[in-house]
Amino acid sequence: MNYDTFIDQVAQRTRTSSERAVALTRATLETLAERLTGGEVLDLAVQLPKPLQLVLKPSPRTESADRFGGAEFVARVALRAGVDEPAARDGARAVFVTLREAISGGEFDDVAAQLPRDYRELVEPAMAPGATLRRS
Repeated sequence: MNYDTFIDQVAQRTRTSSERAVALTRATLETLAERLTGGEVLDLAVQLPKPLQLVLKPSPRTESADRFGGAEFVARVALRAGVDEPAARDGARAVFVTLREAISGGEFDDVAAQLPRDYRELVEPAMAPGATLRRS
């Protein structure tokens, strides 16, 4: 999946502008990169379009995962994207569904396996049957 398609899918799923979709996508991926181990961040990044790979760039400080729960994840996305928490939650869900479309199923499962149970409400929509069907 190319960058424009990824952003368009997030925009459609959140029923928002492309600009807002870019902000939500970047905020979600930056926060996800903090939550995953460095190796998993690299595995994920190589399957994404170049502009999104740059968002996920691991550094020595991201080698080990930062442990925080689902509520903190949403709060960080909201702060980074400049939106309220309900919009951040919806945006993160849309990014996870689009991410599942953009990468191999096995890689998405690896990402989801690193997230604790309280992320279920964010990740489960991407795992539901039919979740990867494109909405128009």
